[in-house]
Amino acid sequence: MIENLSKKRMVFGISCLILLTIVVLIIESKWMKAGSRRQEFVIENNSTCWLRETYEVIKDCHPCTAFEIASKSQGVCVHTHNKEVLKCIGGEIVTRSCDRVAWVDERHYWSFQISLSIIGTLSAAVSFLRQKTLNRRTMLKIQRELGA
Repeated sequence: MIENLSKKRMVFGISCLILLTIVVLIIESKWMKAGSRRQEFVIENNSTCWLRETYEVIKDCHPCTAFEIASKSQGVCVHTHNKEVLKCIGGEIVTRSCDRVAWVDERHYWSFQISLSIIGTLSAAVSFLRQKTLNRRTMLKIQRELGA
């Protein structure tokens, strides 16, 4: 088990893991350039004014309803299942498809953090109980040796 490793080996193992993490991060940053993913989203057939003019976001990116996705009543909901409403300077109101919904991403982030906290707490509790058990075994062994 891990308690049998020397301090040098522990430090070496942790250093290797840290180095591996840094290498993976560097490789991922090289492969995943910010502009490498093309964002060509479907828009409604009524206008592409947001490509030519400045626009204002009326309604931020939000998920389409299940009915809009199933019925394909809005073409923008078919590909990403998200949409945002824009108002061009000319007065046109256009719906365009968008990639991510901020509040959904935030909810996923916090649920991930909470689950990691729970797993970490449980791991710490198991480690604490294991250490107590090992200490008790060691004390019993020492008492038996002294008593004999």
